[in-house]
Amino acid sequence: MNAISIEAARLTDLVLTLLFWAILIRAILSWVQPDPRNPIVHFLDRVTGPILYPLQRIIPPIGGMDLSPLAALLLIELLKGLLVNAILNLGGV
Repeated sequence: MNAISIEAARLTDLVLTLLFWAILIRAILSWVQPDPRNPIVHFLDRVTGPILYPLQRIIPPIGGMDLSPLAALLLIELLKGLLVNAILNLGGV
């Protein structure tokens, strides 16, 4: 059970870290107005959209700047800490 919980914690950490980077890259790309038909831009939109779109409805832009990526990054880091620790504690690690 110990090895399973460690691997589950690693997988959770990896997935949330990749999501963190996808949101960060999308936020940076939004400053340069990339071509939406670009496959990488399309992929990033499909991966990060389900997280960012609900936050965009809740958090209004401030000074024309969309703060939903910042909120998403903070939530991902919080979630990562909580989930990884919970998985490890359940496994008795």
